[in-house]
Amino acid sequence: MELVVIFVVALLVIGPDKLPLYAKKLGNALREFRKASADVTKEIRESVVEPLEEAQKPLREAIEPIEELNRDINNNLRSVEKDLKNIGKAPKEKPKAEEAPAAAEENPPAEAAAEQAAPEAETEEKHENGGEST
Repeated sequence: MELVVIFVVALLVIGPDKLPLYAKKLGNALREFRKASADVTKEIRESVVEPLEEAQKPLREAIEPIEELNRDINNNLRSVEKDLKNIGKAPKEKPKAEEAPAAAEENPPAEAAAEQAAPEAETEEKHENGGEST
């Protein structure tokens, strides 16, 4: 809409005879402006941006091990924090397949201790009762 208004005003001010000539001049001026801005952009890129990128490259390579070390330290800290939060909490239950062999290993010594304690208890009862067993 704005372009239409500009075109109508230009038509009234310049006149229909000279309007194509001025439009051509405006087109050439815009083309030259774009070319000049592209040249300036290219010059800035070559003289400023590319040297800065080259200077930053060794710095980035030097920072990589530090960043990796930082990630490792943060992971270790999270692990320690998690362990500290879990202090005093009941450990997770083991799967039943792991509990069965462990329980079988624990019971025989407990049963053997109970069997050894039973004869001693009978002996003590005989001494207390005067040699009679109950």
